[in-house]
This record gives sequence, structure tokens and C-alpha cells, in this order.
Amino acid sequence: MTKPQVAPDMLVKQTRQDEMYKRSKKMIFKRSALSVATAVGVLGLSQAAFAELTWGESGSYQQEGNFPVEQYQPAGYQPNSQSNSSQTNSFSQNNSQQNDAYQVDSGAGSFTAAAIAAERGDVNALYNYEQSMSGGLFAMYPTYWRMNLDLNSQSPAAVSQFVRQYPDTVMAEKLAADFAETKAGSNDYAAVRQVANLITNADASEKCAVALGFNNGGDTMRAMASKSDVWLTTKKQPALCDQLALEMNNNALISNPERVSRLKRMLRKGKTGDIMALSSKLGIPIPYASLSEIQLNPSSFFSRFAREPASQTNQYLYLYAMGRVAEKSYREAALQLDFDIKQDNQRSAKLLTDDTRRAVYRTLGVQRMNHNTDDGFNVEAVDWFRNSLDNDFSFEEAEYYAMAAIRFSRWDDVVEAISRMDADSQKSNQWQYWLARAYEQSNDTKKRNTAKKMYQNIAKSNEYYGLMAKDKIGQRFDASRLGGSNLPNVSSADRARVMQNPHFARAFALYNADASRAYANREWNWAVKKARDSRDEKLIIAAARQAYDMGWLDRAIYAIDNTDNVNSVAISHPMPHQSAVVRHSQSAGIDPAWAYGIMRQESRFVASARSNVGASGLMQVMPDTAKYIARNLGETYSASRANSGDTNIRYGTWYMGDIFGKLNSQPVLATAGYNAGPNNAKRWQPSYGSLAADQYVESIAFPETRNYVKHVMENATIYSSLLGRDQPISQRMGTVFAAF
Repeated sequence: MTKPQVAPDMLVKQTRQDEMYKRSKKMIFKRSALSVATAVGVLGLSQAAFAELTWGESGSYQQEGNFPVEQYQPAGYQPNSQSNSSQTNSFSQNNSQQNDAYQVDSGAGSFTAAAIAAERGDVNALYNYEQSMSGGLFAMYPTYWRMNLDLNSQSPAAVSQFVRQYPDTVMAEKLAADFAETKAGSNDYAAVRQVANLITNADASEKCAVALGFNNGGDTMRAMASKSDVWLTTKKQPALCDQLALEMNNNALISNPERVSRLKRMLRKGKTGDIMALSSKLGIPIPYASLSEIQLNPSSFFSRFAREPASQTNQYLYLYAMGRVAEKSYREAALQLDFDIKQDNQRSAKLLTDDTRRAVYRTLGVQRMNHNTDDGFNVEAVDWFRNSLDNDFSFEEAEYYAMAAIRFSRWDDVVEAISRMDADSQKSNQWQYWLARAYEQSNDTKKRNTAKKMYQNIAKSNEYYGLMAKDKIGQRFDASRLGGSNLPNVSSADRARVMQNPHFARAFALYNADASRAYANREWNWAVKKARDSRDEKLIIAAARQAYDMGWLDRAIYAIDNTDNVNSVAISHPMPHQSAVVRHSQSAGIDPAWAYGIMRQESRFVASARSNVGASGLMQVMPDTAKYIARNLGETYSASRANSGDTNIRYGTWYMGDIFGKLNSQPVLATAGYNAGPNNAKRWQPSYGSLAADQYVESIAFPETRNYVKHVMENATIYSSLLGRDQPISQRMGTVFAAF
């Protein structure tokens, strides 16, 4: 099964809930009936007596209840009926094979107590735990917590020593990355450079911290590695990335044309510091007083601009003024530009250069795309982007242009927009699919034949665009070709290797101890990354199978999704609570495959999942929505009952049916409505006529909802095959008609 491509540096990055782990967040501790030592004992590892305390975090996924591994399954979960007893519950049946597994002394038993000491900021206690846990599987944690209490006071040498002492561990990676961020934030770039080579899996902020170190240390070439991520973006990004882009202005490898490109975007956004720094470097300094005056009264500037001689400074100030007007009203900015161009065209010497005109049209196009939900879609966005055509598109601008063109079936513009993207983006399945869609509409036979070849290539994948491409060339997705409901067979040797691997051993021990899911998930994700780096897919399969058998479905899914060649839809698309899902879906009048598609995307089958906005349970039902559902079902609302497995499924499927009925029984609309609310889904419908569902989805204004709908439709298509109710994705998605 071809997987969606996952950037290597994202393999161990967590969901928002997982990232609650960050040092700035507070940990909340709780009593537990199962200690880490008990979990380690279940794994066949040595243990020692210690206090039965586990800890969790506010906002992180918490698993209710504590169960020995051999007994634990999610409520209503049954292992696949075709998996025999020698395959099921492999942990409890293979303890005898784990004598060579990592032996854990009292250090493992002290994990929870050490975490509590870290929360208290008790450095002396952490020093003691460092001694008592030395040599154990969790030995690095008390040292990490102690050093992380005051990273600014740590030295690069101390961080390097930690990494040498605990090589290839996720906490070594984490400490080095945390240290780099902290030091970059205090402008200690020399310290950043000393640990830069210890960071192998940086997230966006960490990458920028490292690049800042190089940019301020003479290694301008290495700093340039992050240029494409930060230089032209106008979207919100980490503070260190904003700082990097600002400081890159002085990088010797940045050319003046590149500075002009960034200056235009900063004039659009009104970022005063960047504007002044860039214009000064270009030798055309823009005074702060001029920017401040325009900010207060753009209209006064436009009146004055027409009376002043042309100058490059005035061209830039005009862009700044138009940016301020467009932020208030793109319609007012469009009228101003139209008036100025008409006036300018009557002059013998034009005041507005062609480059300035294109830049303002780009501003209008971007602002118009940011108002699609409030104001509705309009083809003027396509026209404005068309009027801005040059070779200076950022990816986000080209993406907006493509989305607008897709919405209105302006296929020539789709081709133009994609051609403005970088080479890697153009090669992605997403933009190859839309390029093929555009060629498919052509009167040119060669282009239509090219479209077929492109679909054939994309169809090798089983993600959203691959499934769409399959339908275009008459192929059908068949889960049985990917193992169907049969779980992969795992050898005894590979099962044993899982617990001989320290990363997986730590992950399983933390999970079984009901410790913070953030730590367990982080260790798991790191274990998968290391196995993937080693191309040890047998180890990944074995670990995923063991996680599946014990009910840790979200990490089993993660493991399979982050391999290139493992085909096991039984693990990547499990079907827990099947009788409840089918029964409640039928009662709500919806497709069970769609319900599973929603559930997999919402919670990854973590029954105790809690989102940062209050949604909970397998179906991630919001409290107010649960109250609405309870009223309509004639029930008294109970938060604990609404969050429980069966009730949560019943409420979620009922709500899916409710939205489905209110949105013309259109599954794509209903899916968007489940994520962003029915009213937003309606606002994104065409004003008249109809729209192919893939065009509707690609133009959804909220990126989160746009990706959500794609994943749910992909999931539902796969589940329909697993459930024996095969329905192609294009048929499932249908057509989106105008709102009434």
C-alpha cells in the first residue's frame, strides 16, 4: 500500500495534544492502580517496589482505567476473527522469549516519582533519581528534567555529554533541540552552533533556531537550507522563523532581487521592521515616519501620490498603502487600483510601473481568497491572480491561485498556477492530479493522453488522490489485495526483537503504566523513525502488531502509515466496536464506512481522547453538540455518559445523520460540516448550478477542514471495501449542488 509521503523531520512530531508535553506546560498527576514496575513486569522485565503513582498532562490523551496487557482491550474491541491464538495477545504469550530484553532496575520504577519531582522543581531529588535510575531503561529522564528546568544556564558541553551518554534516544534529541531554541531566543548563537549537529529531527522552530546559529556564525550556506520555508511566507510561523527571515536579509547569499521579492510581501503585510531593514539593504531606505503616516491615513497618500514624480520609494509606499486598504476591504482596494490605473493610463509618463500593478493585483487575489467563507467565492480572484502573472510567486500565492481556478473550472489558469510552484510541489500527487484534471479538459488529444498517463501513475497510491485517479482510469480499490481483514503474521524472533529494542520497550512500558500519553507516544514515534531509518520494516510490523493486539490502535496506525512498503489495512484501518458502529450507523441512516472514516480521523480510536477545544470520545463530540443530541433523543445529558464508548458512537452517528439530512444528503458537505460546522459547509457551496465534489473539497477555505474531508473520504473508501460494501471514492463524493 503506497503511503502518503511524510517528511522525515515530522515522523516523531506529535499532535497538539502530544505537544502539551512541552516544558512550559504543567503536568497533572494522578493515582494509578498499575505502576511502571507492574507494566515492566508484564513485559517480562525485572522490577522493584516503589510508589504506585503515574502522571499525565492536561490536554493529553488519557486512557481511563488500568489493565494488565494480556487483558486490556478497548471497550467493544475484538481482535480480528481470523487471527489465531498464537497471534493474539502476543505480549503475554512471548514473555519466555524476552529474557534477552532490556533489563530494567529500580530506575524504571522511579520514573513517576522522578516526574513528580520535576514538576516540583526539586533539583536535589532529581539528582538522587539520576543515581538510583542509572543504567535503567528510563535513566535519561531525571537528567533531562533537571537540565530542562533551567536550560539557559546549561552549557553546550553539558548538552553534548547528555547526548553522548544517551545516544540515539528521543530525549537526547529533545534536549539538544530545546537547548538550541532557548539559546537562539536569547541570541546566544555560538551555543546553538555547538549543538546543531546533534539535532537530527527538528521541527519548524528548531530548524529556524539552528539556521539562526549558522546565519550569525559565518556558515551562510547552511543557513540558506531554511530559506524556502521562511523567506516569502506571509502566514503565521514560529517567532524564531520570523527572526531568521529578518536576519537573512544580511546573508551574503541573498540577492537583491530576492530582497525585493520579500519586501513586496512585507509591504503587503505591513511588517514595519522588515520593510525598513530590506529597503535599507537595497539602498532605498523607507522612513518609519512615512509608513506611520500612511498607516493612519492611506487616502491622503493616494491623493499626494498622483501629484508627486515617480520614484521607486513611492512605488513601495503605494504597495504599502494598498496593503493597508486591502486589509480593511479588498473591495475598496480594488476600486482604488481601478481608479488609479485609469488615471495613470491617461498620463504620458505612468506613475505606476507594471511591476507595481502586478504586485497590487496579487495582494487583491490573496485577500479575496482569505474572505471566501464570509463573502462567498468569486471568479474575480482568478482574474486578479491572472493579472499578477510573473515569475515571482510564493507557494502560498500559487496555491491560492490554483484553488481559485479549480473552483471555477478555469483549467488554463490551473496549469498556470501549478507552473508557478516549486518543482517538488509540482511533482506531488496533489498537483499532478489537478494538472491531469486540467489536461483532461483540453481539446488537445496529446494533453488528454498525457492526463491518462498521469492518472495511471498517481493511481499506484491508495491515498486520496490515488483513489480519485483510480476512478479516472477504471481501477477499483480492493482491500483484499492489501491483506484485507487478515493481520500480518509475525515471527517469534521479530516479536522478541520488539522488546529487545530500547525505544519500543520504553514506549510499551509507559503505555502500560498509564503514564502521560505524550511520553509514550513520543518514545513510540521515535522508535518507528529509528526502525524506518534502518529500513527494518519487519520490526515496525512486529511492533505495530503487538500494539494492535493490546488495543493501542493509534500508534499501530501511526507505525503502518509511516512505512513505505507495508501493506496491512487490517492494522492501518482497524474496526473496533464494529457491532456498535454498524448498529448505530444503520439506526442513523448513514454508511458505517463513513462513520469509521470519521472516527479514524477524529480520535484514531482513542476512547479517552480530549481535544483542546473540549471535543471528546471516539467521535470527538463537543459538549454543546452532545447536549443538542441528548435533547433530540429525549435523554438527560450526562458528560460522563456522552464520553463513553457506546454512547459516544451513538451520539456521533446520530449527529452525522442529522447533518447529512440538513445538507442535502451530501456526504462531502456533511463531512465538512462535522468538522467546521454545517453553516460553514453551506457557505462553501456554489451559488448556483453544481460543482464536482473534488473541486468543492479543494477550495474549502479552512486548510484543516480541507485536509480533514480528504482523509475522511479516503478512510471511508477503504472501510467500505473492508466491510464488503465497496463504493468508489468518486461515487461516494458525488456532486455538490448550489445552496438553497
